[in-house]
Amino acid sequence: MSSFRRVTDSFWVSPQISVADVAEAKAQGFQVIINNRPDGEAPDQPAGAEIAAAARAAGMEYLAAPVSGRPSPQAVESVAGATADPSKKVLAFCRSGTRSIFTWAIGQAGQRETDELVRLGDAAGYDLRAVVG
Repeated sequence: MSSFRRVTDSFWVSPQISVADVAEAKAQGFQVIINNRPDGEAPDQPAGAEIAAAARAAGMEYLAAPVSGRPSPQAVESVAGATADPSKKVLAFCRSGTRSIFTWAIGQAGQRETDELVRLGDAAGYDLRAVVG
C-alpha cells in the first residue's frame, strides 16, 4: 500500500500507487487522481492506463500530467486546474511524490505565501525551498 501524504485538506501526494491503491484512495474520499509519472520509467511500474481504468471504474477523475525533470508549464497548468476546486479531494503521485508536490507548489506560487508552501511541504515530508524559495 502506498503512503498518502496530506499537503492540504484537499491535496495529497503519494509515491507510486498500484491498482489496489485506487480502491483505498476511493475509500478515503479522493475524487481525483493525478499521475505525474511518465510511463516506462521503471520496469515494475504499473502502466498509467491501468491506474486510469481503475480510477474511472471507481467513479473517480483521472489526469495524466507526466513530469520529467522540472515540471513543464503544461503540467503545472493541468495540476492547477485539477486542484482549483477545494471541495474535491485530490491525490497526485509519481515515483516518490516529489514531482507531484513540486508541480502543485509551482502552480500555487502567487496564490500562497512562500513560507506557507514551505511549511506545507515540510509537514508532508518534502522540501520545497528550491522550488518556491
